[in-house]
This record gives sequence, structure tokens and C-alpha cells, in this order.
Amino acid sequence: MPRLSVTLCAIISAFVLSAACSAPPQKEIDRAQQAIDSARAAGADRYAPEAYAAATFALQQAHEAVQQRDYRLALSRAVDASDLAQEAAKAAADNKARARSASEAAVNRANAALRQLEARVKAAGQARVPPRELAPARSTIKDAEAALQKARTLLAAENYAAASKAVSGLEEQIRSEIRVVDAATTLRTARRPARKR
Repeated sequence: MPRLSVTLCAIISAFVLSAACSAPPQKEIDRAQQAIDSARAAGADRYAPEAYAAATFALQQAHEAVQQRDYRLALSRAVDASDLAQEAAKAAADNKARARSASEAAVNRANAALRQLEARVKAAGQARVPPRELAPARSTIKDAEAALQKARTLLAAENYAAASKAVSGLEEQIRSEIRVVDAATTLRTARRPARKR
């Protein structure tokens, strides 16, 4: 009797398993596609490209397995695609937050340096540094304002990589100009004759 029960259980299990794998796992494939779509909407294609590519590749393998009527493999790859897409969405959220923070910090540093340069140029003008000596600094201010405006627009559009690129090297350029203006101001004030009492 126990032997008959074991045999019957094995037959039932085999039947259930073969029935489960006798049709394409469309529900799981659809679920994987939805997970991939959600990951893309979260920016995974930009902020977690490797994980996103792995998810889309697994889904492609699931479709290929369906075409070859290997429904068990199709089910396995569809489940993998869904899991990978969820991981990609999470990684994208983390990476996007880091990219935003880094680009905002770069824009803020460049903006602070620009304000310092503007103040130094004003002080240099009051110290009677010739306008031609301040022309490069004024040109830098104009270019920096345009770059910062572009970067802020990109930040608002959540294009953090492009925003960082828009101000790449800008802070160093501004600080270099500050040193030039400071040197010109120091030279001008050193030449000024002392007033008689």
C-alpha cells in the first residue's frame, strides 16, 4: 500500500509539473515586462544600465525559450527578468540620488566661486585697476553665468550627468581668475602713493 501511494504521488507530481510547463508562462512574462517598464521609468536605463540590460536580456531569453517551446526555461528566465528589473529600479533610485547630490554640489560650488569673483572684480574697480586688466575676469563671469544657467535647467530636467558636465572645471577656472584679479589689485594698491598728512 505505501508503495502504491508513493507511485501515485510521483505520477500526480509529474502530471502537475508537465501541465504547468505545457503552456507558455505568459503571466510571468507579462509581469517581467511590467517590471522592466517600471525600471525604465525609474531611470534604470540611465542610472543602472548594467542591471537594466541584464533584465532585458533575461526577458529576451524567455521569449526565445517560448519560441523553442521550452516553457520551463521560459518560466525561469521570466522570473529572473522580473527580479533583475526590480534590482535595477532600486539601483537606479540610489544612483540617481547620488548623481543629483553630486551635480547640485558642483553647481553650488561654482556659483559660490562666481560670487567671490564678482566681489573681487568690484573691489578691483574701486582700487582703480584698469578696465582692460579686468576684461578677462568679466568675460569669465559672463561665461560662468551662462554655464550655471544651463546647468540649473538640466538639474530641473533631472539630467544630472549633463548638469555636472556643464559646470565641469568651471570652479577651477573662476578661482584661477580670482587669483589674477587679486594680484592686479594688490599691485595697484602697492603702487598708490601714500597720502600726505
